[in-house]
Amino acid sequence: MDALRLRPSLLSAARPGAARPRDHFLPPYCSIQQNGEGRICFSSQRTQGPTLYHHQKFFGWKSSYCRISRQSEPEAHDSTTIWRAISSSLDAFYRFSRPHTVIGTALSIVSVSLLAVQNLSDISPLFLTGLLEAVVAALFMNIYIVGLNQLFDIEIDKVNKPTLPLASGEYTPATGVAIVSVFAAMSFGLGWAVGSQPLFWALFISFVLGTAYSINLPYLRWKRFAVVAALCILAVRAVIVQLAFFLHIQTFVFRRPAVFSRPLIFATGFMTLFSVVIALFKDIPDIEGDRIFGIRSFSVRLGQKKVFWICVGLLEMAYSIAILMGATSSSLWSKTATIAGHSILAAILWSCARSVDLTSKAAITSFYMFIWKLFYAEYLLIPLVR
Repeated sequence: MDALRLRPSLLSAARPGAARPRDHFLPPYCSIQQNGEGRICFSSQRTQGPTLYHHQKFFGWKSSYCRISRQSEPEAHDSTTIWRAISSSLDAFYRFSRPHTVIGTALSIVSVSLLAVQNLSDISPLFLTGLLEAVVAALFMNIYIVGLNQLFDIEIDKVNKPTLPLASGEYTPATGVAIVSVFAAMSFGLGWAVGSQPLFWALFISFVLGTAYSINLPYLRWKRFAVVAALCILAVRAVIVQLAFFLHIQTFVFRRPAVFSRPLIFATGFMTLFSVVIALFKDIPDIEGDRIFGIRSFSVRLGQKKVFWICVGLLEMAYSIAILMGATSSSLWSKTATIAGHSILAAILWSCARSVDLTSKAAITSFYMFIWKLFYAEYLLIPLVR
């Protein structure tokens, strides 16, 4: 029990002018002070490392805590603040870049480029370098196009997509202008430095159509007109991506004559239907904002339900064509992969479409993202078509 008692020497050390307690009670750098509330506080002159001393309540003395903070704590706080700022900036840019379109662009270019590969020896450092140049330049242009669209859709996006950085106020319009300008310049700069005519023309046509689609100038802002808007997306996704990037690899990288092979023709035709579906479906979740701001999309004119099932029907038609394409292939492995792959995707599409709640914007948006996943899956199958 003696070990639990506060010894007289310790109490006397707490009085003004009292001698310091014995060393085995306190470290040599600690002292005892009594404040006005009857608390004993152990203090220390040491500045390194957080130090916390605690003593129990004895004979009416209340327990107290004394904390000596490290001098480096403000620096740690600053590091945390900087990291949070960086993380927040990256998240905002991620949303600004519309990642589902970035993934779609990268996959489509890789897939179409593989159609130019005739044997395994073609997959060389030369091919990989040419492919990387094309992908990076196209992604820079993709960010320009989606960013420009957000710049001119700020008020609409406050209704339709309030989490986008410009609509939410995370980015100012000046920041948006700076980002799209830099990425457009980097895209053209890289395209010019590479020296590939098919690549440069792909970037230039995408730039023109993407600008005309979004920018609010006389005779432009083609997104206001449903048919023209669909044709813009179709031209880029179905024609430019398939033909220009294939020719970039075929004629510029491999130095072979331009040919339009059976798989390339299939890819162009299939993606024409798929691009029409994307152009139609992307407006279904945005019908409220489009109606308010006078965007006469097919969803506004025909209604969400009708456009939804038109899109599903077009995709099922595309899968049927792909299955027939596989059935006529002379290669057994290509025939098997093409028929089985597209049959599975068609069945999954039909099953998911039947369960969508067309009265829920969240459900429709989720299904739209599912269509993009089917888009990605198709580009995994296209190189197998022979």
